[in-house]
Amino acid sequence: MATYAITLNESTRSGKALMSYLQELGVLVQKLTPSKQNSYLRSQADKRAGRIEKFDSAEEMFQSLGI
Repeated sequence: MATYAITLNESTRSGKALMSYLQELGVLVQKLTPSKQNSYLRSQADKRAGRIEKFDSAEEMFQSLGI
């Protein structure tokens, strides 16, 4: 048996319909909690939330951190 992770927007009609269809097929549906997400998904969530800072150099980063 294989494991797949898909992202659905449950607030849309099509997302709700797909979720319902998968459940009718007997597919085990589990929501990912932040602790169970892989590092890529966490990094994308951080990027969308504005928790990522970009620096032109390592020196600039260290200055920002007060090091």
